[in-house]
Order: sequence, then C-alpha cells, then structure tokens
Amino acid sequence: MTDPATTPEPETHQKIDTSVPHSARIWNYWLGGKDNYPVDEEAGDAYTAVFPGIVTIARSSRAFLRRNITHLVTEAGIRQFLDVGTGLPTADNTHEVAQRLAPDARIVYVDNDPMVLAHARALLYSSREGATAYIDADVTDPERILAAAAETLDLSRPTALILSNILGHVADREQARSIVTRLMAALPSGSYLSINDGSRGIDPVFEDAQDGYNKSGAVPYNLRTVDEITSFFDGLELIEPGVVSVTQWRPGPGGPAGEVIAEHGGLARKP
Repeated sequence: MTDPATTPEPETHQKIDTSVPHSARIWNYWLGGKDNYPVDEEAGDAYTAVFPGIVTIARSSRAFLRRNITHLVTEAGIRQFLDVGTGLPTADNTHEVAQRLAPDARIVYVDNDPMVLAHARALLYSSREGATAYIDADVTDPERILAAAAETLDLSRPTALILSNILGHVADREQARSIVTRLMAALPSGSYLSINDGSRGIDPVFEDAQDGYNKSGAVPYNLRTVDEITSFFDGLELIEPGVVSVTQWRPGPGGPAGEVIAEHGGLARKP
C-alpha cells in the first residue's frame, strides 16, 4: 500500500450526500458493484426502464478498458498509468489488470468525488513490486494532476493516460480538448492516450434517456458524436482499428465483434 497520507480522512464521509443520486454510484450499480445507495439504485432502475442497454454500455466500457490496458502492458511495454476520473472501485480496476500482467506497474488514480475518496483504500492496494496512489483533483485542473502524479510516476518515461467516461462531464468541447492536450503535452514520446465516452448519433433511445437524466438535477453527462470523440486524438497515432464502438475494439481472439453500441473509444500513441 502506498503512503497512508493519501488515504481518506474521516471527515470525507460527511461530504457524501446520500439524498440525491450520483453518477459514479449509479455507474457502480450498473457494473454490479456494492458502493451505492437506494437513491442511486432507484435512479439507475429508472434509467434502465427507459433504456435497458445502459447496463451493456457500462460493462462493455469496462471490458474495453481491460483490453486497452492488456495491449498497453503486453504489446506496448507500458508500466505507468494515469487514470483520470476513475470512479468507484469495481472489478478489474486499472491497477488490478496492469499489475496482474506486470507486477512492477505504477498507477495513479485521479478523482474529486468524496465517495471515491472514501473508498480509496480499496484502490490503493498495490503489488509489492509496483505502486498505486490516489489524487484528489478535478479533471479541469491538469496542472495539479500532473504535479501530484509526478510524486508516484516518472513522467519522463512513457505513460498511458486513461480518460474513461470522464470527458462527457466537461460540457464545453473545446475545454475538454484543451484538457486532453495539456495532459498529453506533459507526457513524452511513446506515451498513450485511451479514451472512451458515450456517443451521440448511434442510438436515439439512449440519447433520450441521457437527455432526461441530465435534466433530473444530477451531474450531467454530455454525449458527443463519433467525430468529436475522434478529435480528442488529434496529433496522435491511432492504434488499429481506430475509434470504434467499444465492443469492436480488438475483441477476444476467435470471438465475433459485438453489436455497435453508443459508446466509442480508441487508443493512440504519442509520436
């Protein structure tokens, strides 16, 4: 385990509002996790009543990330990961996948949600050879993220930046692009960018459900077109098959690619 100073303080629990649904806890519920409250289950069930496919999207997103990390470790030789907007711990967290393949892998998680911070202990257990740390920071503050990450990661070495279902929480597309650009600018050649986000223009039922959710008072999540998601990789070298529905990004050997769903992502290398 890393420095205990990064573990949650007792007062963190006092900041958690269990009276309103929260996107991280709802996502955890859809993934089959236990770190959620009845209000989150009610909101999650209300969403699935309109669009049952959201559970498929959530779980396919996690499977996509697992395949990304596997490629990065086994084929690209990456041993450092910066996972921004990690959310609540569930199965196959970044450090679990990476360190299962390379015990010396070092992972820094970033989130600013008090409930995620309260469960940071579950994220911080690392292999003896590697390291895992948690940063309490907002995705809109790349400089703070990078400064804190440098305490655990050697940012002069290739690093994989993971932005999984986080950029949709940044409403302004140019601001989201700026965040990606500023984070990747600090990483050396040979680093990688992994992004996946909900996509618009694929499934009208999903869009209606998400638009309704955004009007509910919960923290909104903005769907983007596939072209808009692809633009986050500008200046980088996309790894085949490029930006595709997450079910179709390098599916398991011998298995057919899944159906196209409204969640797109890709992986790219910094030249």
